[in-house]
Amino acid sequence: MLTESDKKFLRVAYEEAKAGYDEGGCPIGSVLVREGKLVSQGRNQRVQGGDPIAHGEMDALRKAGRQKTYKDTTLYTSLSPCMMCTGTIIQFGIPRVVVGENQNFGGNEEFLRSRGVEVIVVNDADCIDLMSRFIREKPQLWNEDIAED
Repeated sequence: MLTESDKKFLRVAYEEAKAGYDEGGCPIGSVLVREGKLVSQGRNQRVQGGDPIAHGEMDALRKAGRQKTYKDTTLYTSLSPCMMCTGTIIQFGIPRVVVGENQNFGGNEEFLRSRGVEVIVVNDADCIDLMSRFIREKPQLWNEDIAED
């Protein structure tokens, strides 16, 4: 069930994605929240930082710093998480993920669910439009991001 708080934090993830797009990077944003409070936010930084694993989710988690636990958090991401980010979600025990969209990239929702993670896919029109625009404009960069030739 999507709450007003979910809508607010998903919008923050979208704004991070938009900022990444405006910087010339891959438009994927993410936010980590605990008990309705923002812990951290980040965006895909692969292009900007030359870091191959700086996906949006990884950037938000890195910015969160060390946490005693993640079992009381929700991760918001503008795009369905890849296997690397999915593995990190599972490793950290993040129990809930709200996904902006999975139309442009069908990530690993079922795998997350099979590991007990609650996954809500919103299919937000802004997230879909931004990612589809990016893929049309920079297909080589998109293929690099998802490790396809």
